[in-house]
Amino acid sequence: MTHANHSPWRSALQGVREAIPLLGGYIPVALSFGLVASQAGFSTLEATAISALIYAGASQFLFVGMIATGAPLWLVVAMTLLINVRHVVYGPNLAELLPRSRHWPWLMHGLTDQVFALALTRLPQLPDVKRFSWFVGASLLAWGAWIVGTTVGATAGEAFTARWPLLGEIMPFALPALFLTMVAPRFTNKRWAAAMGCAILAALGLTIAGWSNVAIPLAAACGALCFYTVKLQTQRRPV
Repeated sequence: MTHANHSPWRSALQGVREAIPLLGGYIPVALSFGLVASQAGFSTLEATAISALIYAGASQFLFVGMIATGAPLWLVVAMTLLINVRHVVYGPNLAELLPRSRHWPWLMHGLTDQVFALALTRLPQLPDVKRFSWFVGASLLAWGAWIVGTTVGATAGEAFTARWPLLGEIMPFALPALFLTMVAPRFTNKRWAAAMGCAILAALGLTIAGWSNVAIPLAAACGALCFYTVKLQTQRRPV
């Protein structure tokens, strides 16, 4: 079915509207990052530049923490890339749903965990002609909100926490809460629930055993192994 009256602007605005719920997670985490970066000795301009150029959520917190403790630059870069290696999985999954364009190398900067989750749900429901513009609108809104939130957090975060001390206790939990809201719906699926439960238990066990430095990657590996094991067992069931 062709869409002769298709307007790229309307499709982009649709992406903006449908990405608005993401801001409920983005803004608190961006404020928290701005505050953390400021407390680590980064200027407002530097914190904003990190959010604009790196734009990697958890990796930004790691980046700032490692720089503040004097870690060598090569290690900072290696760890940041290691955390973001998950995008190697995101890209091919979205590529099947998106039309070809010479602009994708630039727009992939806007691919985050939340944008990926939203796009993976919405893109199959949209006509091909609308998908590119939709992704532009959704990703630019998320990126802009992240940058603005970081700037506000770096500029006024300490004033906010001084006036409302409870914010200082809540904001560090913003990032874990954001990821929790992303994975929680998956617990309705038995296969995903088994995989995530395995990962949680593995991370907890490794941390208790004193292996906290490798708990996250090993727990993720255990969860992935469980996920594919359950799949294989399901396939072997007799019809």
